[in-house]
Amino acid sequence: MKDLGKQNLLGVLIDAVDYQAAVDKIITAAKDGAGMTVAALPVHGVMSGVVNQELRYVLNHLDLVVPDGQPVRWALNWLHHTGLTDRVYGPTLMLEICRRAAGESLPIYLYGSRQETIDLLSRNLRSRFPELIVSGSQPGRYRLLSIQEKTRAIKEIRDSGAAILFSGLGCPKQERWIFEHKPSLAMPLIAVGAAFDFHAGLKPQAPALLQDWGLEWLFRLMHEPRRLWKRYLLYNPLYLMLLSLQASGLAKYDPDVSRHQVSFLFCTRCLMLAFVFDSIIMVISE
Repeated sequence: MKDLGKQNLLGVLIDAVDYQAAVDKIITAAKDGAGMTVAALPVHGVMSGVVNQELRYVLNHLDLVVPDGQPVRWALNWLHHTGLTDRVYGPTLMLEICRRAAGESLPIYLYGSRQETIDLLSRNLRSRFPELIVSGSQPGRYRLLSIQEKTRAIKEIRDSGAAILFSGLGCPKQERWIFEHKPSLAMPLIAVGAAFDFHAGLKPQAPALLQDWGLEWLFRLMHEPRRLWKRYLLYNPLYLMLLSLQASGLAKYDPDVSRHQVSFLFCTRCLMLAFVFDSIIMVISE
């Protein structure tokens, strides 16, 4: 088991943990009825925090942020010598938590995505883990909710008897949601994003070899180019550039957003330049 605490990656704090340490923390909190916020961040999640101060504040105040992507794990090993031998992939983390939850009779709750997705997800999880208790679910409402709607949603989760909640609202909405609702829900709130679609059987996961090589993004881009091209073709090169600056000591990224103004502006300008460049490439290639 490895748990080296939070490490600074471009100003975003990532926990250098392995699966066992992450699952143990979550199950302990579930047994104790303690509020806990958990997110699994790939490069896209990290970069979203780099360019958005408000989101970076949210991410840096979550209890546990695991290195979801191989490039995130590699960066932790390179910058901080953490010696992590594997990433903590959100979909796999979800299954490991469900396995432990089933064995210890800890009910789970599914929040987010579409009703069709969570129905399939619930059925598939029960098939995989027959003793798993899915105490309730709610589809995501991708709009601003009234105070009354928020109150009803929280009451339904509490009344379900759930000990663990999985959120599949997508990044960064799910990270903001678990941060906002931690004071109201005494249980681990875990943002797992695409894990809902994967385990519902609605979207394919990248082959293991591509995942090991850090090329899952390429597989997903090939399957959803219109939705994901900006995410990967803009953020991936910017991530590598900023990571090189941090590793060389030419740039420092402070997790405290109040002291991160210069880096934020620099990243924003680089992102704009990258967007212009990619737009030109897209026009030329058409």
